Amino acid sequence: MNDKISDKDKKDWQNFISSKDKLPNKDFKIKTGNTTKIRSIDLHGYTLEEANKAIEEFIIKSFEEKINKLIVVTGKGIHSDVERDPYVSKDLSILKYSVPEFISNNQNLNNLINEITDAKIEDGGSGAFYIFLKKNKSTK
Repeated sequence: MNDKISDKDKKDWQNFISSKDKLPNKDFKIKTGNTTKIRSIDLHGYTLEEANKAIEEFIIKSFEEKINKLIVVTGKGIHSDVERDPYVSKDLSILKYSVPEFISNNQNLNNLINEITDAKIEDGGSGAFYIFLKKNKSTK
């Protein structure tokens, strides 16, 4: 192996470090030609039954319309009336917990979903979550 660096390589190196151009980050991949379609639903004020029915219809319709990402706003449950009712579960009656539970127990919906994650603060933070839908390959 040759330990000597050529004058051309030295010149190329000097030009590189003095330029403002940087090497692309290989860990950061940009998908070209693939646009994300986003739709959101706000479940504030819904009863548990209304919210579950609405979210089921929302997921199915969004999948059929080839939407990629859903933002589901449930709220944080801090204004929920369940605190006054001793016969209602304080955790599962709040939409923040019960809607994801309903989705995870519904096999038809799970067949359409890739992943459910917490929302970023700008999309509702702990009062919201994302649903990433599988690719709909139908030709409709």
